[in-house]
Amino acid sequence: MSEKLLQRAPVVPVVVLDDAAAAVPLARALVDGGLPVIEVTLRTPSATEVVRRIAAEVPDAVVGTGTVCSPDDVRRSAEAGARFLVSPGASARLLDAMEDSGLDLLPGTSTISEMLAVAERGHTAMKFFPAEAAGGRPFLNAVAGPLPDLRFCPTGGVTADSAPDYLALPNVPCVGGTWLTPPDLVAAGDWDRIRAVAATAAALG
Repeated sequence: MSEKLLQRAPVVPVVVLDDAAAAVPLARALVDGGLPVIEVTLRTPSATEVVRRIAAEVPDAVVGTGTVCSPDDVRRSAEAGARFLVSPGASARLLDAMEDSGLDLLPGTSTISEMLAVAERGHTAMKFFPAEAAGGRPFLNAVAGPLPDLRFCPTGGVTADSAPDYLALPNVPCVGGTWLTPPDLVAAGDWDRIRAVAATAAALG
């Protein structure tokens, strides 16, 4: 993923959605709240249909896929209309497929060696996952010294309370989180509440 895309909003909603019928109203609520970049994880059977509907019906949304773990995931994402790809890790085979897709990509890293390996391929924007389990803010703060040109989107355990601390780091232009789309609010179709949560997150930037 280009750094420019990372700077579109301070928070990227990480969406895990079972019901594709909720895709469009959910995306509209997030965009209206000021969060246009939306990551739909490939953890549910409906994920590609969710991406397809958002891409077709919410033109102001920049929708991509997360939990991209294989070349087949890359192919399915591109066919559904995803504009970027987010992976939990970054094997050489997966990076080849992601790069060949022509889409923006955010390879997952959690160690210095992984960050260097991804950077050697020309990528300076990365996912830091699982953020809290892998060292959190102190780790990224330490990384900023030897690797000042790299930028990260931490996800995995990031919350509304911890997001501001991550965003205060010079190498963190945005964070990703699932707290923006609570299952109970999505199930109830409470788009006004989700819009309000998104607006609060957007104000962190």
